[in-house]
Parts: sequence; C-alpha cells; structure tokens
Amino acid sequence: LLQGGCICCTVVGSLSPTLKNLFMASSRGEIPQFERVIIETTGIADPAPILDTLINERWIAARFQLNSVVTTVDAVLGEQQLDSYFEAVKQVAVADRLLLTKTDLATPDAIAALQARLQTLNPGAPILTVQHGQIDAAQILNAGLYDPTSKTSNVSQWLNEMRYRPVAATSLMGKPRSDAPVHDNRIRSFSVTFDEPLEWMGIYAALQMLLNFRAKSLLRMKAIVNLKGKDVPTVLHAVQHVLYPPAELPAWPDDNRQSRFVFIVADMEAELVEQMLREFNDACASGLLPTPAG
Repeated sequence: LLQGGCICCTVVGSLSPTLKNLFMASSRGEIPQFERVIIETTGIADPAPILDTLINERWIAARFQLNSVVTTVDAVLGEQQLDSYFEAVKQVAVADRLLLTKTDLATPDAIAALQARLQTLNPGAPILTVQHGQIDAAQILNAGLYDPTSKTSNVSQWLNEMRYRPVAATSLMGKPRSDAPVHDNRIRSFSVTFDEPLEWMGIYAALQMLLNFRAKSLLRMKAIVNLKGKDVPTVLHAVQHVLYPPAELPAWPDDNRQSRFVFIVADMEAELVEQMLREFNDACASGLLPTPAG
C-alpha cells in the first residue's frame, strides 16, 4: 500500500494518506469493511514517528486507535542485532508483546540467553515463542490497554508493574555490568509509586519537561494515576516525544489506589525521573506551579 520504500522512510508522507484512503474507500463500499490495520515496519525502523502519526494527527486519531506494538526477535540473529543497532533495542523497549521467531534453528542455550536479555530490556512484555512461523492470533491482537472484544480495560496486564524494579532497588544494583552489551548498559527499567493522590499539573509539567529535554532517553512510560479531585484513575502513556492523551478509566480495577508508573529509559538515571515527578508534584501542591482556574 505504501509506495516508494519502507515505512520508516516514508511514514510522514505516505502512512497518513494511506490510512485516510483506506478509511474512505471502506466508507464508500469500494473495499470490504475492516476491523484493524496491521502496520509492518522494516527491521531497523524507529517506532516513535509511526506512533506520533497515529496519535497526534487528529483525523487519524479520531478514526483509528493504536492497540499495541508487537516486536519480532530472530532467535538466531537477535543477539547480534541488539548488539549492532540501538534501534533494535528501542523496538524491544516499546513493545507490548515480544515474538521469538526461528526458535527451531537456534540452540536451547541461545534461546534462554536471548529471552533473559529481552526480559531485562522490557520486563513488562510477555515473550511468546513462534513455532515454524505459526502463532495463535489471539496472543498478539488486543495486547494494549483496551480489549475491544470484551470492551474492557486490562490495566494489570498492560501495566504489569510487578515485573519492574522500584527505583530504590535500581539504585542498589550499582553500576552496569562491564561485561554487558554496550546498548544494554544504556537501558534502565524501573517503577515509581506514590501513595497519596497527585496534582495533575505537577505530574504533567514533569512529564513535559522529560519530553522536551530528554525525549530520546524516554523510551516508554506507562502509568495509572490517582489524581486529586478524581474518583476514577487516569491512564498515562508516552513513547519518546509522543505523549498519548490522558484517559480516564470508568473505575479502579481493584482496591489499590496507589499511583504507579513504569519507565524504560536510555542514558538516564531512575533517581532523576523519580525526583522530577516528586518535586514538580510538591511544587504544585505548595502553590509554586499554576493550577487550572476552578
């Protein structure tokens, strides 16, 4: 459908009009109606510009909803690709699902080592094994926050914060291992938790600061947040410079009312992120940041 090359090179010029043409052709009955669009990129594509198009172009965002990001990893060449291309590391970091392919051609030890590495880079993404090119579609579709088949939000599965180390634990880990691959040493994955309800303007200001000045370092952020004055939780999600519109859930998924953030970052310390969130929130609570007029 896209003319003139791979999607990572033509995304700005071709992806948006292609999606518009598909939608309009379906509306006119020129092609069958469809429920989803699967976008396949090249192996070295940066996912951020694609997500930016899907989220921030108003016409597209009003008619298409980004459901999930699925990254395939070659069990034979995956280690080499992760060593050679930081884009490959970023693709693993932003994924909702990781598919391990060509496992019939790799040794059990190689597969185990690669799985461990992937889990370190993205603790929250399930790793699924593809057997001879076959996998149940139900395992990779509807992997995001909202499941259109059940019309429910699966926050626990989407956030999966129990798989991330709290900031305090990451500081105890010390310096990165000298024998770890160079790209892996740049990655940190961690969680930040707040017990008390948060100030929206403080949290928003902290996230905007990260997006404006450290976007390349912010590979992915997901959160369920308890905001002051709100009875229901707010869901936040960002990938590099792309901040998804905040979304309110109809109700809390369980009795836990903590605000929970999970981050995957590059070349940035976990303590800095936590400090920014806490200090901007405290500044707003103290009246040092502007708040919306009542």
